Amino acid sequence: MLQMHPDKVCFVILRARELLEEDLIEDPEREDDEDFDLEHEEAFDQLEEHEEEEPNPLREELMGFIDGLAEEEKVELVALAWLGRGDYDKTEWDDALEAAADRSNDRTADYLLGLPMLADYLEEGLDAFDLSCADFDEARM
Repeated sequence: MLQMHPDKVCFVILRARELLEEDLIEDPEREDDEDFDLEHEEAFDQLEEHEEEEPNPLREELMGFIDGLAEEEKVELVALAWLGRGDYDKTEWDDALEAAADRSNDRTADYLLGLPMLADYLEEGLDAFDLSCADFDEARM
């Protein structure tokens, strides 16, 4: 069962969509993104190969939000993205949490923002728990 408040996930979804609209997250539909959907075990290794991006307030806000989450919430956010991506299903939630905890490090925000379909993955993950962002109110954050 998802322990973190769904509003936190919805905030990440909202901001990730805004970043995608501003082309600050790689779009999987672009042909120049050959490795856009790396296996989660390979993705952390790939982070160091990417060049530093120019600072952007929206990206910095989302990175700061993710970095400010409790460790358990970061683990759940990663596991939820994997669930939404189809790496795990709801019956394997504990396995997803365990795998995310095993791979947890201080680059969680970089990893998540490196997933080009992060918002969709998180939304699908919430849907697996019969949750949605329909009632999300950013003012409550």
